[in-house]
Amino acid sequence: MNKLDEEPNLSLPERHSRILALLQQSGSISVAQLSERFRVSEVTIRKDLSYLEQQKKLYRTHGSAILISPYISDRHVNEKEKKNVAEKQAIGAAAAALIAQNDSIIIASGTTMAFLAREIEPEGRLTVITAAVPVTQILSQNPDIDVIQLGGITRTSSVSVVGPFAEQMLRSFNCSKLFIGVDGIDPDFGLTTTNMLEASLNRAMIEAAQKVVVLADSSKFGRRGFSKICDLESVDRIITDSNIQPLYLERLRERGIEVTVVDL
Repeated sequence: MNKLDEEPNLSLPERHSRILALLQQSGSISVAQLSERFRVSEVTIRKDLSYLEQQKKLYRTHGSAILISPYISDRHVNEKEKKNVAEKQAIGAAAAALIAQNDSIIIASGTTMAFLAREIEPEGRLTVITAAVPVTQILSQNPDIDVIQLGGITRTSSVSVVGPFAEQMLRSFNCSKLFIGVDGIDPDFGLTTTNMLEASLNRAMIEAAQKVVVLADSSKFGRRGFSKICDLESVDRIITDSNIQPLYLERLRERGIEVTVVDL
């Protein structure tokens, strides 16, 4: 760390305020970095972080601090669809623009997928394979779209199907693109969802598609669901909104992932 970055001799409230300001800038920071910056011991920094975590102002993990807990619990689709509506609408419109004439695509489950479905205006004939019942309901009203609804176990929380029957169906298909929503994107851990059967189905979808396009609003970055879907190496493009932290944007592009950022 550059000596100019050091901030010694701060009072306790000042140090706490600066720790939170640094987290706002970078998304995460290690105990060692904070110790060096403020020229106090790592034991002191851990006490600072413990206090701030008790105040629900940050979350401690593996010798570092982040602003929010990375772990996500499963929520019903009716609750999720009311959050970040403007972001999901803009992301859905950008994703729909990627669909080619006479295309064949896969649409996974998730509330952002419903926003995508509402934006689709096919050129020629479009074939859509989907696990999401709401997506089928929206697209089946269009006479220019052939919808293949995957079968299997219906998840109540997402109103979508999972399980071996759905995975077996996918082995018979090959599509140009998969549009997939996730519960979390962690640059180190990859894509995650809250349900292990959904993660397994998502992996089968990835195998059945030539390109993987992730639709994720900025709140999904730095978060982790219970079940891992895949590493970032399996992703071709991510569409997100302009509230994404620059740190995540930089790390994704360094990994060779094409990132589309929609303005709000």
